[in-house]
Formats: sequence, C-alpha cells, structure tokens
Amino acid sequence: MNVLFIEDDPMNRRVVKDMLDVAGATMAEAAWAEEGLARIDGETFDIVLVDLRMPGTDGFETIRQIRARPDAKAELPIIVVTADTALDLRERCLATGADDVLFKPVAMDALFDAIGRVLAKRGGAILA
Repeated sequence: MNVLFIEDDPMNRRVVKDMLDVAGATMAEAAWAEEGLARIDGETFDIVLVDLRMPGTDGFETIRQIRARPDAKAELPIIVVTADTALDLRERCLATGADDVLFKPVAMDALFDAIGRVLAKRGGAILA
C-alpha cells in the first residue's frame, strides 16, 4: 500500500510513517498542499492522509482540488488527520469530500481502522 501524507509538521509525518511501516505500507510525504497535489499528479497512491491546517492552501481546499480532478485520481480515498476539535468538523470534512476523519494524536489502531474502513468501502486492499 502506498500512502501520501500531506502535513506541514515533520514530527506528525514521522509518527504516522512509523505506524505505517509496521504494516509494511510505504508513505510519501508532502509538507504543504501544493507539494502533495504535485505528487498526486506524478505518482500513484492508494490513499491520501491530509491535515487541515497548513500554510497556504488548507486541507479543505486540498480535498476540493483532488475531488475536482478530471481523472480517476479524483476518487482517491482521503482521510483527514487533524488536531481541530470544532463540533461540526467531521461533517464539514465529509461534505467537502473526505472519506473519514482522525483526530490527533493519532493512535495506531485508529489509523489502521480508518484506513481499513475507507478501503473496504471503496473495494481496495486493506492493511495486513
């Protein structure tokens, strides 16, 4: 499984990468939205994890741009990973096009459960 994590905080990227390594998944990193969108253009991913609060383009706009693509990559599974705790946040993320939402700090079982749910719903491969 090839995962892209769009997240401006290098420590958060490292923690999630270490979790995914346990499951044998590979993780590409992007420190901001534009870098992540460029990686989606040039590479193949099974799932995208995206933070909401990043410098420049935020996670909501990043999701909108992925969903607006004219190709099959518009259907990439997307899980939001955020520290935001607004009451309506989950609904806003789903309405924007995210498949699921995880709240920081992310626990390994919660990460794997969310990936499993999203990929099962979409008919994709699930982490071992």
